[in-house]
Amino acid sequence: MTGFARTEGRDAARGVAWVWDLRSVNGKGLDVRCRLPGGLETLEKPVRDRLAAAFSRGSVNVSLSLSRDAGETGLRVNRAWLESLIAASAEICAAHPGAVRAPSFDGLLQVKGVVESADLSAETAAGDAELNALLLADFDRAVAALAQSRAEEGGRIAAVIAGQVDEIEILVGRAQTAAAARPEAQKAKLRRLIAELLETAEMPEDRLAQEMALIVTRYDVREELDRLVSHIVAARALLAQGTGIGRKFDFLCQEFNREANTLCSKSSDAELTAVGLELKTVIDRLREQIQNIE
Repeated sequence: MTGFARTEGRDAARGVAWVWDLRSVNGKGLDVRCRLPGGLETLEKPVRDRLAAAFSRGSVNVSLSLSRDAGETGLRVNRAWLESLIAASAEICAAHPGAVRAPSFDGLLQVKGVVESADLSAETAAGDAELNALLLADFDRAVAALAQSRAEEGGRIAAVIAGQVDEIEILVGRAQTAAAARPEAQKAKLRRLIAELLETAEMPEDRLAQEMALIVTRYDVREELDRLVSHIVAARALLAQGTGIGRKFDFLCQEFNREANTLCSKSSDAELTAVGLELKTVIDRLREQIQNIE
C-alpha cells in the first residue's frame, strides 16, 4: 500500500500551473485526506471517487498546489465597484461644492474590494468547468502512477511473503517428522498414559471414557499439522491471485497462528516444541508483511 506519485500540468491560456502530490501508506481500509486550495472544494468528491475505484486499502494523502506563470500579478481591479465609487463621489461633491474634495485615484484603489486577488481558486469557484476537467485529467494520471508505484512495492513484498511461506512449509515438514508427531510414537505414549489412568482409583465408566478421549485429543497433533498444510496451500493461492488479498491474508495469518499455538500447547516433546516456537516467529514476521499489502 506504500507509494508516491506526482503529476504537473499547465494551462497557458489562464497562465497557471499545478502539481498533484499523492502519498500512500498502510491502512486497514481506504482513508483519503485531501488538501485542496480554497475554492476548489468541488474537486474533493471526484477525487475521492477516483481513488475508491482504484484502491481498496491504504491511507492516501492528496495535495494540489497552484501557481501563476511569471509575470502574472495575481491581482485584478473590480471595475464595477470602482466605477460605482467614482460616480458616488462625483454626486456627493456636486451636492456639497467646496465642502467635499473629490478622492484621488490612489485613494480609491485603497478602498476594500477595489483591488482583488485574481487567484485560480476564485476563478474556479465561479465555475470553470474546463479548468476542473484539466485538473482531474492530471489527477487521473497521478492515480495511475500511484497504482504503479504501489504495484512495484507489492511485487517486492510478494517475494518476501513467498519466502516466508516456504519457511513455514519447511518447519511444518520438520514437525511432521519429529518423534512426537510420528504415529508409532504417539500410540506408545497414549498406551502408557491410558494404562496409568486405568491403574488409578476406580471411576465411573463414562468419566473414564472422557479422560481417555481427552488424552488422545491432547497429544494428537496430526490435525493441527494437516491444517497448517492446507493454510500453506491457501496462502500460495492468494499470492497467485495477486490483488485485493490483504484482508483475506490477514485472516489466514490468524489461522496459522492459532494452529501453531495449539501445536506448542499439545507438545510434550522438546524437538516439536522448538519447531512450534520457530514456526510462531516466522508467522509473526509474515503478519507484519501482510499489513503492507492491499
